[in-house]
Amino acid sequence: MGKPAVKEQSKHGVSIKVKNKVNEDAEGDTLFDQPHSSQSLLIKDAIKQAFIKLNPAIMIKNPIMFVVEVGFIVTLILSFAPNLFGDSGSEVWFNITVSIILLLTILFANFAESLAEGRGKAQADSLKQSKKDIPANLLKGEKVVTVSSATLKKGDIVIASEGEFIPGDGEIIKGLASIDESAITGESAPVIKESGGDFCSVTGGTKVVSDCITVKITSDPGESFLDRMISLVEGAERKKTPNEIALNTVLTSLTLIFMIVVMALPFFTKYLGFTIDVPVLIALLVCLIPTTIGGLLSAIGIAGMDRVTQFNVIAMSGKAVEASGDIHTIILDKTGTITFGNRMASEFIPIGDSTDQEVQHYSVVTSLQDDTPEGKSVIELAKTMGTVVKESLIDGAEIIPFKAETRMSGLDFPDGRKVRKGAVDAIKTWVQGQGGFVPQDLDEKANIIAKKGGTPLAVAVNYQIIGLIYLKDTVKPGMRERFEKLRQMGIKTVMCTGDNPLTAATIAKEAGVDEFIAECKPEDKIDVIRYEQSQGKLVAMTGDGTNDAPALAQADVGLAMNSGTTAAKEAANMVDLDSNPTKIIEVVEIGKQLLMTRGALTTFSIANDVAKYFAIIPAMFMVAIPEMDTLNVMGLHSSESAILSALIFNAIIIPLLIPLAMRGIAYKPMSANTLLKRNLGIYGLGGVIAPFIGIKLIDLLLGLFM
Repeated sequence: MGKPAVKEQSKHGVSIKVKNKVNEDAEGDTLFDQPHSSQSLLIKDAIKQAFIKLNPAIMIKNPIMFVVEVGFIVTLILSFAPNLFGDSGSEVWFNITVSIILLLTILFANFAESLAEGRGKAQADSLKQSKKDIPANLLKGEKVVTVSSATLKKGDIVIASEGEFIPGDGEIIKGLASIDESAITGESAPVIKESGGDFCSVTGGTKVVSDCITVKITSDPGESFLDRMISLVEGAERKKTPNEIALNTVLTSLTLIFMIVVMALPFFTKYLGFTIDVPVLIALLVCLIPTTIGGLLSAIGIAGMDRVTQFNVIAMSGKAVEASGDIHTIILDKTGTITFGNRMASEFIPIGDSTDQEVQHYSVVTSLQDDTPEGKSVIELAKTMGTVVKESLIDGAEIIPFKAETRMSGLDFPDGRKVRKGAVDAIKTWVQGQGGFVPQDLDEKANIIAKKGGTPLAVAVNYQIIGLIYLKDTVKPGMRERFEKLRQMGIKTVMCTGDNPLTAATIAKEAGVDEFIAECKPEDKIDVIRYEQSQGKLVAMTGDGTNDAPALAQADVGLAMNSGTTAAKEAANMVDLDSNPTKIIEVVEIGKQLLMTRGALTTFSIANDVAKYFAIIPAMFMVAIPEMDTLNVMGLHSSESAILSALIFNAIIIPLLIPLAMRGIAYKPMSANTLLKRNLGIYGLGGVIAPFIGIKLIDLLLGLFM
């Protein structure tokens, strides 16, 4: 397996899989990706936890369901002491039935939350299996001592050879190896890691497949990336997000208002000359308050966090997941994100009076000692064109290495020839500084390459520019369509690149991004993020290098690559284990899916209360006020069956909606107005119609026994 191919698969082979998985989770039929036996264990544990959560100290954290529990306790007491609050017209069987339905309502809500928490715990348990006591080859001076990985400290140097596990998080300081990261990322294909650059970071618990590396440990015991992952995916430890707290406050306020209304109702009915029994009042209260969303709200949030984790993205908080759903602007690097990032030589272009053979020959000469992908691609292109490539071509020459300051490299030969290759403006400056000649057609041909989205490299011999090497970078397939989807969502895309303005404009046009920043420096990214935020917008960006850390920290959603530096991962609030820069687009979709799910089910919950009003309110009053029978539009069997039918529907709708809460609403890019109309049409109208049908069917069944 060649080195470039492995990197290519690691960096670019995930996006299609993830995109399909978004649709699969949103629209599939299964709740889990685990085997059937694991599903059974999750369900059994969730049922157990549903009863444990009946503890009032736990239930009070969910005010809506706590009210239902208090109602259950009161009706249960009335089942054995029906006249506790005075003479009661309700029969014991009715009180017991109401108690059982209320208990089931609470258990269904607890089950939903426990099921979501169980998924997170199952993921954490899987990660814990990867975190084990690994023997570490600790380097002490010139000796290698075998110690426990638990004793390693930040700064220790360890050696990991073929077949051995890496004992802790660190950075490779020597060597190159193929690493199996399947225990962490789930990807079966190994990845190449090497010292220096952005692919030097390794994670404890991963396995060396080939070669040998020397690693400097970058975390103390208990503070490794795997430790943080385990704590983050523990659903039970998840803190409520600001949006969830706000919605919970609104729902609690509605519950309080309905409690006041129901408590005042006996005084109103007493004035009319009749009384309403306490169990009926409790049934009315439970049907009035938003129990459906109250029972599912926590599960939706936990499942949203778990769904991000299933896509191999670790979110540092639920706030980061929700913020991704409200993103207005995405900052994207060109290389490796929008384009494949492998700039390959595709053409040799003569300048002035030079010939093709001269350009090919000296392009090869300047590339024989160039180990970069670009340099190797020059050699390969020359070979395909019949150029003779021999190491002896540079015998005796002094190699001039590439430097960021000069932006060129080359050779000085003993016979006085000086050959240089580099950026066009850098080569022009070098030639002109030596009193050399710059052909008139240089800028024209360089601009043609730039307009095609390529990068021109100039080749000069003895202070004369003889030709250009056309380096071509390819936009990833489907990027234009994906950016169009983002545009439909009202999200602006900004491409950052170090290329010149002409090249940047061409790539931006081909990819379909909204704006671009050419010749971009790290501080430029921070500036554009701050500008967008000053306009009241939320900004997301991806990065993997230490120079990206300030911008990742500034962004509202910063997605760091797991293959990147420690500084980048610590600055971001999300880490992509697959190190796929384009996954920021999927993360935004997941965040929007979470918000859509919560909004849709809240709409459904409030809407279906309307039908319950038509069921239970006429049932309460039509005995004393016969005219109220006009509101009995569903033609329910009796007042008792109407109340019980509404309560039963109120209970069973929660487990029926659990799969939807877990998977999330199927996401489709659309504007906010279109989304609002869609939710009102499907979940608003559906929330009104479904209870009418459901309550009527339940009433027909109850009529057979009453």
